[in-house]
Amino acid sequence: MHDRIIADIQTKIKMKHQYKPLALLSLMFLMVGSLFCMNDILLPSLITHFDLNYTQATMIQFAFYLTYIIFPIPIAGMIHKYGYKVSLLVAVVACAAGCAFFLPAKYYDSYPLVLIAIFIISTGLTIINVAANPFAALLGDPEGSHQRINFVQVFSRIGYAATPLVATALIYDRSGQVRFHFPYVILAICLVAIAVLMFASHLPAMKPDDEEPFTTKGIIREARSYKHLFYGVFAMFFYMGAEACTAGFFIPYLKSVLGFNDQKAASYLTLYYVLTAIMGMAAVFFLRYIKAHKLVGMFGIGMIILYMICIHVNTGYNEYLLAGLGIFLSIMFPTLFSLAIEDIGAFTGKGSALVNFALIGGSIFPPLQGFIADHHGVQVSYMVPMVCFIMITIYAFYLTKEPIQKRSKAIG
Repeated sequence: MHDRIIADIQTKIKMKHQYKPLALLSLMFLMVGSLFCMNDILLPSLITHFDLNYTQATMIQFAFYLTYIIFPIPIAGMIHKYGYKVSLLVAVVACAAGCAFFLPAKYYDSYPLVLIAIFIISTGLTIINVAANPFAALLGDPEGSHQRINFVQVFSRIGYAATPLVATALIYDRSGQVRFHFPYVILAICLVAIAVLMFASHLPAMKPDDEEPFTTKGIIREARSYKHLFYGVFAMFFYMGAEACTAGFFIPYLKSVLGFNDQKAASYLTLYYVLTAIMGMAAVFFLRYIKAHKLVGMFGIGMIILYMICIHVNTGYNEYLLAGLGIFLSIMFPTLFSLAIEDIGAFTGKGSALVNFALIGGSIFPPLQGFIADHHGVQVSYMVPMVCFIMITIYAFYLTKEPIQKRSKAIG
């Protein structure tokens, strides 16, 4: 009887959202959003500073997302052995080290050193993406996992929204000289403070339930049991390509197609991320009433329509239409991630690592868009993310867990 009472209490505790750990994760994701957004500010500024073409400039995204093909499985092994708290602490320290590396990059005025600094930052962010999303999913009732992941990701969107105008003001001095290292030095200081806070906190030292050894072959073999996970990996691959292309060429589109200067273009990039953050917060509410895969599909259709207009028509309001992409983009990453790892139990940690392989899409598609932009213009190059979202929309309506289950029952 006593054991049953204890079990009931533990169940009730598990059913609640664990708010203190979620608050700390939210603070970390605030910095994550800023670091991701910095690529969008850095690309046009380095085109000017190092006299790069679009293809050369997209090496920023290539270096940034390359880590997602190299490290997810080793990172999953680290989480498996040391748990989420230690892994996230390592991640934040790595991000801080990468930001600090911008100092020698500026001192030697070296584009290759900039790419190395971005690679180091991305290594830390890869750890966060492998560890933080499944960690958030575990901090309470499984029924609320979509809401928790979207909640912490909202703070990432706030980081995105706060960064463009501030970073642009920091990068360009009054004479117009590029100080590309300056925002990163400030971010390094903030990240060190967060690392200290995490070290001293009572963040739960959770580990994935599964205790089997980590091997790439073993994970892929075991993942065959979850068709929706495999399809989710491909959907995330296309999404990361679309996100990197949309944001990375946002300012070049406004400058080359509409004739905006850097400050004016950055203000619309801020609007893009503000709309993303607002809709991201609203999505936490929407997901109570609309199934996640249907919401992704509807938003995917919205993305495709706006891309088509921005590519083919100069309406006089294209800057607002481009910013409006943020509304539909808002829910994509956290919801696609949670759809992929939905109901996979003890395989969650490994499944998360597998999904993070797909983030290499952010390394593959921007150079393709850059090549098209160099030869046919930035406006036409937005065909690349549009095609990506056509694939995502097909996935949402036909290849997520629920449609697959319905189709299997119909066949059976």
